Amino acid sequence: MANIHSFNALLEETIRKNWERNALTDYKGRTLQYGVVARRIEKLHIIFESAGIKPGDKIGICGRNSAMWACVFLATVSYGAVIVPIQNEFKPDQVYNIVNHSDSKLLFLGDVVAPTLDSEKMPGLEGVFFLPDCSLLTCRSEKLAYSREHIDELFEQKYGKDFTSDDVHYYEDQEEELLMINYTSGTTGFSKGVMLPYRVMWSNMDYLMEVLGSKIKPNSDVLAILPMAHMYGLSCEFLLNFCMGNHLYFLTRLPSPTIIQHAFTEIHPSMIVSVPLIIEKIIRKQIFPQLESKRMKMLLMIPGIKGKIKKRIYNQVMEVMGGNCYEILIGGASFSKEIEKFFTMIKFPITVGYGTTETGPMITYSDYTDFVPGSCGTAAKHMEVKILNPNPKTGAGEIVTRGLNVMHGYYKNEEATMEVIDQDGWFHTGDLGRMSKDGHLFILGRIKNMLLGSNGQNVYPEEIEDKLNSMLMVNESIVLQKGDKLVALVNPDLNDADNVGLNKEDIMRVMEQNRKELNAQLPSFCKISEIKLHDKEFEKTPKKSIKRYLYKNMI
Repeated sequence: MANIHSFNALLEETIRKNWERNALTDYKGRTLQYGVVARRIEKLHIIFESAGIKPGDKIGICGRNSAMWACVFLATVSYGAVIVPIQNEFKPDQVYNIVNHSDSKLLFLGDVVAPTLDSEKMPGLEGVFFLPDCSLLTCRSEKLAYSREHIDELFEQKYGKDFTSDDVHYYEDQEEELLMINYTSGTTGFSKGVMLPYRVMWSNMDYLMEVLGSKIKPNSDVLAILPMAHMYGLSCEFLLNFCMGNHLYFLTRLPSPTIIQHAFTEIHPSMIVSVPLIIEKIIRKQIFPQLESKRMKMLLMIPGIKGKIKKRIYNQVMEVMGGNCYEILIGGASFSKEIEKFFTMIKFPITVGYGTTETGPMITYSDYTDFVPGSCGTAAKHMEVKILNPNPKTGAGEIVTRGLNVMHGYYKNEEATMEVIDQDGWFHTGDLGRMSKDGHLFILGRIKNMLLGSNGQNVYPEEIEDKLNSMLMVNESIVLQKGDKLVALVNPDLNDADNVGLNKEDIMRVMEQNRKELNAQLPSFCKISEIKLHDKEFEKTPKKSIKRYLYKNMI
């Protein structure tokens, strides 16, 4: 194994180096400097110690992104305890199951989720904290109650009135010690606790700081829009930028594309990390309407002029994204080919990465200067990636990977662990892909989503959905199988329909025309036999993947 450095040593170095600089801001709220973050971390350490928390004990956190969420995370891992991030969107029963299954001893709850939970259903907890101010909602320990009530006094007894960067000393982590249990939301409805040791987080930071640290100016401003309870937002937004000494802004509320785009123009982020859906909606709403005029379409066809028009469009997109973006990093779900083609056409700095919760998350990534349309980059540092048993004709097979980013396994679930990590240490992602000769990875879809065409050919529903989603009045879609036929379940864009006075019958006529146009682009074994309407947006995971299992019986 490679010479692993300490993740907590990296946190120490970051805080000491950037002591006076801005670190964390709740958007439209208070800003904490790195030194202030260090004080909050140390106060939490005192509370943990008083509560009898030992290295290896579990501490849960469930709430929307905030500076305090970040402080609790940093305090937990730098103490040597195991953090258990719980996604804010989970239902109460899911939260109870995770807290109890993980053996968590403390739990921090955000303002939205706190009123929905009953601490009596989590009997193993010593205490439940209200995340915004770390007040105690439930306490089953006198020592814990005393330490929280007298925390300022206890802090002053330990450090006096002059707490400096020299006082920052964190737990000396070992590479295989457990840092986190992250419960997947997935698209199957079953949460599994992914055990990530310190080496995984160090390895991810070592790679991301190397490939992006030299490209982004120190002390840059960054907007965190992805949930930190999910590995993509945690590693690629929060921890990467914190360890680089950047200034992070948290929206602290449900981040709609409109709110995000407005925040971009105020904060001017130096990089943007996003799931596809957010960027796609911003482009479709802010940019595409300007390109639909006959005048613009004609100008884009005239040699000598179209270059100037593309540059103008580029500048408009850059302005919408805040005007200071080195690149947009897309991940977490498949990217619309239509939007990707648009970004490629105007030569905008965009790239796509690939990862999983089980790899904390990075598997592949390439800088935008090495971006190949349709791909999601090349293997990350410390990782090997290959296609298992590729089809001789198409090159398609399961994507497998091994290296420092791979988890220990699933908590209390050895059977599930053995299903995905083989004897040679390869993690089986369950994703179908192919790889070019120069190492760029192309994802085709999930193995479990793959359908069998009427002639025995493999059908990848994600590829059909990508085409259908770009058609008239289609908001989103799922392609499902009924016998030997393929049926598309479509959530229509009702706002568009209302704007032109269309009723349900009219929408169905539009969808039938879409079906004919779609089938004209598809091989015979992929053709859609019928489109059915679904009047609500499909339920999704936090990374905006549709929970397909909920809709399999709806056709």
